[in-house]
Amino acid sequence: MTLVIVRYADMPRQSDARDRMIRTAAVLFREHGVQGTSFADVVERSGAPRGSIYHHFQGGKTELAEEATRWAGQYIVASTAAALEEDDPVQAIRLLHADWAGQLRRTDFDAGCAIVAGALEGAREPAVRAAADEAFAAWEKVLADAFRRRGIPAARARSIATLLIAAIEGAVVLARARRSTTPLERVGKELETVVALALAESG
Repeated sequence: MTLVIVRYADMPRQSDARDRMIRTAAVLFREHGVQGTSFADVVERSGAPRGSIYHHFQGGKTELAEEATRWAGQYIVASTAAALEEDDPVQAIRLLHADWAGQLRRTDFDAGCAIVAGALEGAREPAVRAAADEAFAAWEKVLADAFRRRGIPAARARSIATLLIAAIEGAVVLARARRSTTPLERVGKELETVVALALAESG
C-alpha cells in the first residue's frame, strides 16, 4: 500500500520568497521552537534575500510565526484527509503514525510539531497560539467528519478525534525524549483498537 502522506520536504516548492520563508520557518519551529528560531535562521535556511523578511512580514516575527503555524496546520489536515480518503480510519491512523515515525528517524528525533511549537507560545504570542488552536480545530474536524461518515455518533466522533490528536502529539514528545519510536508505536496500536471498536459498535 502506498503511503499517501506528504513529507514536509516533499511539499511543492514555489519561487515566491515569502512562501519559502513560511515553509522554512515551520520546519525550524519543529526543531527549535518559535523563540529558538531567529529571522537570520529563516533567511539562511530558505535562501531568501537578506533584508526581505520585513518586506514580506511587516508584522515581524509574530506574523511569520502565525503564517508558519497556519501552513503547518494546512499540511497536516491535507495529509490526514488524503489518508482517510485512501483508506479506512484504522489504516489511516496506521499511516499517520508511520509517517511521524519516519519523520522522527529522518531528523534524529529533533523535529516535533510546528503547531505545538505555536501553541506553546502562550501569553508571549497570543496570535500565534490562536493560529495553533485553529489548526488543531481543523485537524479535529477532518477526523471527526470521517468517523461520522462511517456511522459513529457525532459526539463520540469528536471525542475520538480529540483523543487521537492528544495521543499522537504526546507520543511524539515521548519519542523525542526517549529517542525511540516505541511510544509512538504503542500509542498507535491502542488508537487503532479504539477506532476499530467504535466502528464495530456503530455498525
